Amino acid sequence: MPKALTVRGIEALKGGPVRTEVPDGLIPGLYLVCQSSGVKSWAVRYRAGGRTRKHTLGRYPAIDLASAREIARRTLVAVASGRDPAADKAEARRLAGELAGPARDRFDAAAELFIERYAKANTKEQTWRESERLLATHVLPLWRARRVQEIAKRDVVELMDAIVDRGAPVSANRTLAVVRRMFGWLIERGVIVANPCADVKAPTAEKSRDRVLSDVELRAILQACDRLNEPFGALIKLLALTAQRRDEVGQMTWREVDLNARLWTIPKERAKNGIAHDVPLSDAAVTVLTGVRRIAGSRGLVFTTTGETPVSGFSKIKKRLDAAVPDAPPWVLHDLRRTAASGMARLGANVPVIEKVLNHTSGSFGGVTGIYQRHHFAAEKRAALEAWATHIDKLREGKADE
Repeated sequence: MPKALTVRGIEALKGGPVRTEVPDGLIPGLYLVCQSSGVKSWAVRYRAGGRTRKHTLGRYPAIDLASAREIARRTLVAVASGRDPAADKAEARRLAGELAGPARDRFDAAAELFIERYAKANTKEQTWRESERLLATHVLPLWRARRVQEIAKRDVVELMDAIVDRGAPVSANRTLAVVRRMFGWLIERGVIVANPCADVKAPTAEKSRDRVLSDVELRAILQACDRLNEPFGALIKLLALTAQRRDEVGQMTWREVDLNARLWTIPKERAKNGIAHDVPLSDAAVTVLTGVRRIAGSRGLVFTTTGETPVSGFSKIKKRLDAAVPDAPPWVLHDLRRTAASGMARLGANVPVIEKVLNHTSGSFGGVTGIYQRHHFAAEKRAALEAWATHIDKLREGKADE
């Protein structure tokens, strides 16, 4: 049984004397293909018409691990319904060559040029990589062979509806922004005369509960923490590193923390669900806590300015953090918890492990499962939080890839 692919394993894979294919143990049929040059891409193998077929999805890291799994699932669903995605793709290419005019007017060619000539030259690396990922994940599977001159407002609306229907409303908003900018760039180059996205509204009103901070936003917030009065900077960093709730972190006591064992135990009296919760501390989290000044004679509170009560005044601190990301959509401190959970998933952590990190008792551990499941996932939680902390460190240094 092959093991599930992880981001760390993918990054460690190097080119060799021969081309290799590494199967993903989580999605049957999904393979990471590594050429001898080191170039990596994704493919799905399946059977159709009594023959084994191969459907190429695209390159890594333009399509990351989570996106590859999502696309592979949709491909296998199509196969189960009787379709042959590889044959459909070949036919689309044939028709594009016969009917769609110059190859340079195809959406996939225009998208590649947009990333190379505009996005890479005018946006930060994290931004253009995210634009490339959104196009590869949500747009190219449907519009790859379409002529850009033939794409109309109705096509854009239907594309947004399809993304929302897959349960990714925020991604729909982000995708619309990228596609709108791409068509605007094509107007500037004289390729098209009107932007089909011009009057299309964002499909979802983003509420705080939907917000996952982008890497660019998270980096700006963490950098702003270095300019906050202590202990607020350390508190915000720990929110991002541990994925725990604001009050659970804000009311932390030194009695709950074992720096040698790199462990923080939230007692059941302070946990929202009334269940004691062990939070493994990454090296970065230990560094943050080690740097917090202890107030003599205090009640053992970690984050305090008086020694008697936990810190307060979060609204003022939030305004200072907002100033670091002035153009970002509204967000709240709780979004740091959601961002960490999403980030751990992107790095390859399984949903049950993330739920354990968050101390959730519903989801994978609801009902009968919760009664009989007694594995505490201590090692898995530590690995997930350490991977997330490593990503944050790289992010702060400008070395992280989305």
